[in-house]
Amino acid sequence: MSATIDLVFQALADPTRRAMVERLSRGHASVTELASPLRMSLPAVVQHLRSSKPAGSSARKNGGASAVRLEASALLDAENWIARGGLCGSAGSIASPTILPETGNND
Repeated sequence: MSATIDLVFQALADPTRRAMVERLSRGHASVTELASPLRMSLPAVVQHLRSSKPAGSSARKNGGASAVRLEASALLDAENWIARGGLCGSAGSIASPTILPETGNND
């Protein structure tokens, strides 16, 4: 797995950043708009945005406000990795972990 994909998954590991990426997938938003449903301060949102850059968020100044948008191309490597079988079994569905029964041996 490439370092780029590692950074994307690291950025998406946090539920707040996933919510922000999901919101940005519907179109650009201001930092204030991103903060509103999350009930967090603007500086906290900005910190999350910095951490989510590998997942494709980018902020640009537009006058006095920052418009945040999602650059979907950043997610393509991760999407391609999943599609090639990174998480999928031969049937193309997400592989489920197998839970082995306990044997009673605690050695």
